[in-house]
Amino acid sequence: MCEPKQAPGGRGEAPRRLKPAQLLFEPPEAVSDPEHFFDLEKIEDPRELLARSTELALAFRAAADRATEFQAVAAAQLADPRRFDRLPTAVIAERAEWSEDYAKKMVEFGRELQRGSSPVD
Repeated sequence: MCEPKQAPGGRGEAPRRLKPAQLLFEPPEAVSDPEHFFDLEKIEDPRELLARSTELALAFRAAADRATEFQAVAAAQLADPRRFDRLPTAVIAERAEWSEDYAKKMVEFGRELQRGSSPVD
């Protein structure tokens, strides 16, 4: 399981956003081929392969970080005691397939994002 992370840039600074590489949808026939991955297998020049694969890795990391922030905000909203339909942390953990301790951390991370200038607004 991934632990929630402090948004890049630290407290008080605007988070630094990486410009993600263009992610193109792969045709259905390519997805069924386990050796196919964003046409990387077709790149013969190692410099170009390194550059494109690095772009993809950074894009996926940025997307994962962004998705984690959305998860945290959603968890905080679901755990908000002011909500009539508030969910206990155990239920949030079960729905997200997290441990209860991790769900508690995500709720707090989400509250921090909501208090600050949340990058998911």
